[in-house]
Formats: sequence, structure tokens, C-alpha cells
Amino acid sequence: MKKAVPYTVLFSLFVFGLALGSPGEAWSAPKGKLVMAFGVDPSTLDPPMFAEIQATNVVTNIYECLVNRVFKEGKIQHEPMLATSWELINDTTWIFRLKKGVKFHNGEDFNAEAVKYTFERILNPAQKARRRYLISSVERVDIVDPYTVRIITKVPQPAFIVNLGFGIWIVPPKYFKEKGDAYVATHPVGTGPYKFVRWVKDEEIVLEANETYYGGAPAIKTVVFKPIPDDSTRVAALLGGDVDIAKNVPINLIPMVNKSDRAKVMVTPAGLTISVKFETMKAGSPLQDKRIRQAINYGVDKEAIIKHIMEGHGTPVGTPLSPSHIGYAPDIKPYSYNPEKAKALLKEAGYERGLTLTLHAPSGRYMKDKEFAEAIAYQLAEVGINLKVQTYEWGSYTKILYSPDPVDHMLILGWGSTFDPDGILSPNLQCGESLSRYCNKQLDSLLTQARGTMDPKKRMDLYHRALQMIHEEAPFLFLWQGVDTYGVSNRVQHWSPTPDESFTAVMQRVSLKD
Repeated sequence: MKKAVPYTVLFSLFVFGLALGSPGEAWSAPKGKLVMAFGVDPSTLDPPMFAEIQATNVVTNIYECLVNRVFKEGKIQHEPMLATSWELINDTTWIFRLKKGVKFHNGEDFNAEAVKYTFERILNPAQKARRRYLISSVERVDIVDPYTVRIITKVPQPAFIVNLGFGIWIVPPKYFKEKGDAYVATHPVGTGPYKFVRWVKDEEIVLEANETYYGGAPAIKTVVFKPIPDDSTRVAALLGGDVDIAKNVPINLIPMVNKSDRAKVMVTPAGLTISVKFETMKAGSPLQDKRIRQAINYGVDKEAIIKHIMEGHGTPVGTPLSPSHIGYAPDIKPYSYNPEKAKALLKEAGYERGLTLTLHAPSGRYMKDKEFAEAIAYQLAEVGINLKVQTYEWGSYTKILYSPDPVDHMLILGWGSTFDPDGILSPNLQCGESLSRYCNKQLDSLLTQARGTMDPKKRMDLYHRALQMIHEEAPFLFLWQGVDTYGVSNRVQHWSPTPDESFTAVMQRVSLKD
């Protein structure tokens, strides 16, 4: 018996629906080539070793999870994938029954051993897996029989199914052991609808249809992912017929795309909230003072940036959660723009004459990322903060983002595609987590309690208290929930954007006009 997942996401904003096909439905032989372009290249294709959506877009076509996350009628739902069913026996014991007859692309059998190996590899501290936070509560995985596993968690974890569907991809044990981490990072092998062909760094990743896929062969023969950092170049490739789906069409170019006879633009609310993380763990940093962090929040006019840089596409937020997320607290309002209050807080903190800080920013990852970083710097100069903006291509930026060492002083980050507060707040704000630049024992206690509370109301009450503290402590410069824009060629059929930025092709039965 499969028990219902305790929490679903109710979106207050419109989300495009998906056209999902039945896994057993017979399709014609794969044909054609689909080219998808986004701003940056993945950092790795080793499933647990990244946390960015660019790698997810590729990996989710090659590897599969025990459960599949889908969006239906504005809600997140979870369906069987490599597991046929799951059951919560008690608050800390899960039973998963697995599909039989499934093989990895290299011929290895998918079975309970593969599940156990995958979990234990992620949980191994020496692995330093970036997705470890999703299953860090797991105590052990027991093989009941070749196609049944028992997963025991140390404490109750109400978001367990949500986290599994977000990205715990099952890997082939023999292949990973024989080839080693460096090789599998660039030569992925999974059970999914597409097989890896090649990766030419910063040029293209090519996948080919798995024609023996147990769920039915995908409609498209070849899928190509191309990193094109420059927005205008990416749109030109779309209108020139070289790209079929282009991520992050600049707002000012939407009318041009829509007026063309080649493509149209689809828009969906983003699952991410865009924030600037404050480095508070470096000794002597002025950002250890809450007054400085609050001053920066008061010193940035989010509404003006949304209007003039984002061209109206964005909703200010006062916490890391947006209206699309479970646990969103509409009563916690965004920081208002109040430069005089910002100056007063700086003076109170001993920086009446101002201070100099560094903002690290990616270029091409988020819509208008370089432009809004510069706008933030311009506005903060008005209250006495000299902000030096340093921009990086995505590969270099992820090294800074995931560095275990404190950095100077601020980092742009979009986060939120888990849609559950556990996967948003814990990795970014709990002491010692891989992405956290902040440590507060009182907040830690609230987040730990919430992570292990099965009662939905009590859990949300705990998260609400945590969000109030986060707003007050201001470990981030809270910015906005934006929108995702996709340029879609007229020859693409049966594809719609989702708020988690997914480029998954086969599960949406994408096909191409002849």
C-alpha cells in the first residue's frame, strides 16, 4: 500500500499543466533532435555531487529516483518510478517495493543492492555529497529481499518522500565502484529514458533515446543541452532555428520572440527565491552584526529593481520562502525600502562613515543576475556601503558557493525547488550544513524540531516561528520570487514549463513537428 504524502504544494500563482503520457503506452520509434539552451554548463553529472538545476536538467533524463515528482493541477504529487509502492510502517520506518526487470544502461540489474549502495554512498561523510542534506536523517538501509528495501530514519522525517522525488537518483554499484568518481562524473549511466553519448565542456551534452526503456521509448531520438551564457545570443539561436527551447529569454526580448514566426515565449512563476547570502562565519566580518544585515535589507529598493531591471517580473519576499512554497508566511512582509533607517543602523553599529563589502555573483545563471547585482551596489552606495561586485562563470562560481571556507562577504543564490521548507531552510541556515553561512542555535533547534514533526499543523507552526526569526536576524538580503521565461520553437509539441525549471523531456512526451 502506498500512503499519501503528508504535504502538497498549493500554488497561489498559475502553473502550466503537464501533458503526461502513460508509462506503458506504445510510442513510435524515436526520431528527430531537440536542442535546449540555458545560460551555464553543469558542474558535474555525478547525481549527488551537485545542487544546481543545470545538472538536474541533464541527469533527470539519464537517472531515475524511487519516486517521481510531477506537477498536476497546481500541486506537487509523487508517483511510482523505480519503486512500485512505498509504505510508512511507523514514524521512522519506510518500506519500498522495487520494479523488477529494470536494467541500467550498462546492463547491470536495478535492485535493492543498487538502492542501498546509492544511499550509503551519499551518506558517507568522505563522499562530501552536496545532496546529502536530503537524506541526512537516514540511519540505515536494509535489504529485505532483492526487490524490497527497508529504510530506517533516526527521527521522523515528514518530507522524506518529497526529498526522494527531488533528486536521490539511483546509480549502478558495480559501474561506480569500478570506474571511480572522476570518471562517472563525466560518463553517467542510469536507468532512464536517455543514454549519455558525450559531453564537450562548455559546448554541448548529447543524449540518445533508450529504445528499450521500460516505460516506453521517448519520442525524440537525440537531445542536446547547450550552454549559451549571453541572453541575446541564446535568443538569436532560437530564432535562427539552431535551438528549440531557450531558458531565460530577457523580458525586453519577449515581444520580438512572440512576433516572430519561429517561436513563442512561455512564462511560469519560478520555484526559486533570489537572495543574497551574508557570510557571517568569518571572524571579524561586519556581517556578524545583525544591524548591518538589516541595514542592507533596508538599503535595497527591491520594487525599483523589479520595475526597471526585471521589467515588472518579480514579487518581493521577506523570507527564503515564496507564495509557491509549503509553509509560506504571508504575514511576514518584505523589508521596506528605507535608506534613512539603513543609515541609522549603520551609525548605531559603528559604521557612520560607511564600509566596503564584496558581492560575488554568477553571470548567466539567473535572469539579469549581473545587472541586478550592479543595481544593488548602486543603491547601497547611497546609504554608505561600497559594494564591489565580482562576477564569475558558473563553474567558478559554484566553487566559491560550496567552499567550506568563509568568503568575503555576500553571495547571490536562487533556491527553493524542493518546495518544502525542510529542503530550503535546513541546508542554507543550519549550523554546519554545506551551503550555510550562518549559525544560530535557537534557530537550529526550531528547524530540527520541524524536520522531525509528523503532525502537519505543529510542523507549520514551528516553521512559522523559524521564519519570523529568520526575517528578524536577516541572514540573507531577501529579494524576490521571479518568473522563468522560455522561448519555445513552434516545432516543439507537448512541452510546458514547470516551476522547478525542469527540462525533462520524455515524461512530458515532447515531440517535434516534421
